[in-house]
Amino acid sequence: MFKFILGGGSQKKTDVGVGVGGGEEEEEGRISCGTVTVDHIDLQNLPEGCIANVVSLTTPRDACRLSSVSRSFKSASDSDAVWDRFIPPETHTILSAQSPSSSVFSSPSSPSSHSSTSNSKSKSKKELYLTLCDNPVPIEQGKMSFTLDKSSGKKCYMISARALSIVWADTPHYWKWISLPDSRFEEVAELVSVCWLEIRGKIGRRMLSPSTLYKAYLVFKSTIGAYGFVHQPVEVSVGMLGGEEPTRHTVFLDAERGQNAVNHIGPGPRRIGLINRRHFLGYQSPQPREINEAQYPKERDDGWLEIEMGEFFCQGGGDGGDGGDGELEMACLEVTSGHWKGGLIVQGIEIRPKIKD
Repeated sequence: MFKFILGGGSQKKTDVGVGVGGGEEEEEGRISCGTVTVDHIDLQNLPEGCIANVVSLTTPRDACRLSSVSRSFKSASDSDAVWDRFIPPETHTILSAQSPSSSVFSSPSSPSSHSSTSNSKSKSKKELYLTLCDNPVPIEQGKMSFTLDKSSGKKCYMISARALSIVWADTPHYWKWISLPDSRFEEVAELVSVCWLEIRGKIGRRMLSPSTLYKAYLVFKSTIGAYGFVHQPVEVSVGMLGGEEPTRHTVFLDAERGQNAVNHIGPGPRRIGLINRRHFLGYQSPQPREINEAQYPKERDDGWLEIEMGEFFCQGGGDGGDGGDGELEMACLEVTSGHWKGGLIVQGIEIRPKIKD
């Protein structure tokens, strides 16, 4: 434990402790680090490289907080030596698969690849980190996006609708593919009408950050004429293919939650069609139930909705054990009721670290 004493004199002192591991021994009022023992440290005289090394052993969030301690800390906390440690080492390999037109280094004033390369060299590691947090990067031929979690630097992904396994997705009578300006992908899937809803997504476990608890979310919207989801539970699950039984629970894809189903039926033929289907199937809308907020969608900062599908802890990777090869599968199913439903617009499934409370 390094303990930095802020403010001289024998009066009130403020301690800033940063855990760094190792074999340091600490006594009251003294710091022992190897063979060097000091009573107090003047932050203004401490070498910037030493401060940077300590800060790099914390987290991105802590680094931002520590930058307010002093001018020395600010300079060290903003250095490339610190932020290079926060960027996952395989990030550059991941980014090498992105489209040149979507380069995180490109800018309006630097349209050419030569200018983009030059711009990448001039971008600081902190700027690169923040860019990767705020600007999803298309990878895998545009069928997936990559970002970093701002508070932890853990890897995040969204699997596009095109990369998901959606039953009847290529049958225009049931699904259609459209483009929306607020989607991060070129195409999204709009549900026309089905009685069998089955959406599955997979991602290799090695792509995820080790020793991290992840959560998966279905990212979607509802059209004005959406129907069939009010009070109708949908089963979601997350688990390893070929592994233990995945975790399952029920959610509701009704964005308006407790409203009556008639408010979600669009005008014209679709409304008539829904009434006919209900009459034919003898379908009676179940009574409203007590609302559990966790079972209903929440609006994202980008204007889309998301519903939690489940969570998964990714162990340390690369050892052939629980953190080795394998695929994580997420599923969203409503295949038992026989009720028709439509008006769902699916952008994809996002996998990101669970935010600590």
